[in-house]
Amino acid sequence: MARIAGVDLPREKAIKISLTYIYGLGRPSAEAICEAAQVNPDTKTFDLDDGETTRLRDVIENRYQVEGDLRREVQQNVKMLMDIGCYRGLRHRRGLPVRGQRTHTNARTRKGPRKTVAGKKKAPAKK
Repeated sequence: MARIAGVDLPREKAIKISLTYIYGLGRPSAEAICEAAQVNPDTKTFDLDDGETTRLRDVIENRYQVEGDLRREVQQNVKMLMDIGCYRGLRHRRGLPVRGQRTHTNARTRKGPRKTVAGKKKAPAKK
């Protein structure tokens, strides 16, 4: 099993698909990595020899920011937005959609499950 950037890549898939399991790499960048490392993108992961795996690993380490470093940078960017108090930072802080989506309906992914507001109870009738 190939292990690149701390991620175990699936054995039965083509390397261009397997590389997308690494956080920060999508299809276009995976194909660019294969081209730079001179690896056939349609090669199955278990068919890679040690030299090809090493070349892939070197290209990813030198040209891309992936996994922990990328997650840390994204987290710091969001924290910076919240610290400076800009509109996007306030939306992050309140757990609401950041990019202009409506919140009257929908937005359940950001807002979480519905919170039921109890109705006002009627007082018993006096005799």
